[in-house]
Formats: sequence, structure tokens, C-alpha cells
Amino acid sequence: MSAEVVSEARDVDVDWVTANGERQRCALDAAVGVAFEDGLPVRRYRPRKGQRHLSGLWWCATTGRHVGFESWLERDHVMLLDFDPQVVGIAAQPFWMHWTDAGKPVSHAPDLFARRSDGGALVIDCRPVERRRAQDLVKFAVTERACDRLGWEYRLVAGLDPVLLGNLRWLSGYRHLRHDVPAVAASLLQAFATPMPLLAGAESVGDSIAVLPVLFHLLWRQRLTADLSVPLGEATPLVSA
Repeated sequence: MSAEVVSEARDVDVDWVTANGERQRCALDAAVGVAFEDGLPVRRYRPRKGQRHLSGLWWCATTGRHVGFESWLERDHVMLLDFDPQVVGIAAQPFWMHWTDAGKPVSHAPDLFARRSDGGALVIDCRPVERRRAQDLVKFAVTERACDRLGWEYRLVAGLDPVLLGNLRWLSGYRHLRHDVPAVAASLLQAFATPMPLLAGAESVGDSIAVLPVLFHLLWRQRLTADLSVPLGEATPLVSA
């Protein structure tokens, strides 16, 4: 089958599981109004002996809930969504898409769904380039056509840049609100009103042991900004967003 067979995605159905565990199904066009970010995963995570990937749960600062992942690649992209200030909802394995290929049923469950603050949506499939089989590429193409029809963004993603990934993993350790100390945060935002090296700005506010966790939390929330394409260090310039 080629993606052109369902180029308008009129014959695609969607089914999902609501927050209270009810299974529902609708035609594609009706799915635009469904809050998939509030639903349950349509597939269970079943760890097994000898599996190639590590599955688990990511505590999501955006929602205060856990989001499942089936591989470290998925986890990294959940983390990236959690870091995005425009994202307000995240779900893993959000729905099944169903269509037919020469009379045979075909199904695909995208890996991630994100709701943006403007009401828009983002659907993500995570797959390393070297593991993208021909039949999978067709499914991804159909999914992209369906998202286009709904006005959603679709991404087929692989690994993140290693430097960006390292920076985000570090900052994610400070994503919890316990690191939001308002008085210290206010002082940091004032100190970095103009660009200043990371450590110098922190020490201008107080004891770096107490100040740095708040600083990293502000970087996670992007109230302070830095170039995350290079490794974070004590001389990294920061500025208030």
C-alpha cells in the first residue's frame, strides 16, 4: 500500500481509552475534539526478559503526572515535551489509528501526543533511522496525512543532539516545584537582567549551594535562557527571558 491510497485520510478511524478506562472509537474527523492528553495508554507496557529497550515512567512537571515510555528514545522526547513551555498536556500511546490495505486491517498507535497552550496538537513517532522498515514508513506517512487533515503537527523523530540531551537531562533533575524558591528566583531574574556568566550570577545572589538549584529550575522553566547547544558550565552566559 502507498500513502496515496489514504491521502485524504477519509477512511481512518481512531480509538482510544478515556481517563476512566472506557474504550471509544470515532471517525478521524471527529477526533479533533478529543482530549487525548487526558486519556490512558491504548497499549500496556510489558517488560520482558531480553528486551532491547528500557520502559518506564517519566514524572511530568507540565502535568504533575507520570507519562510512560517504551524506550530511552521515547523518554528523551517526553522530556523535551516537558521542557517546552507551549505544551500543556502529554500522553503516551494516545490512540490507535485503523484503516484497510487491500481489504486487510492495518493499525498504528503513535508514540506520543502533546496538547499546546493554543489548543493545537502534536503527534510524535520515535524511531531510529536505521530501524525504519518500509511497512513502518507507510504507517508513518498515513499518520502524517491524518494529522494534516486535523490541523495537527506530526513528527517522525530519532535521537536528540547529544549536547542538548545532556543539558536537558541535567536540568530535568531540577524540574520539580520544590526548587522554586520565589525570593531567590526573583533575585536571580534581577541579576541576569543583562547577560552574565552562570556561576558569577549565582554567587552575586548568595551561597551557590542554595542558589544553583533555583537557577537550574529557572533554566528548566525557561525563565532564564542559555544556549543549550553547547555544554552548560560555570561560564555559560545566562539572561532573563
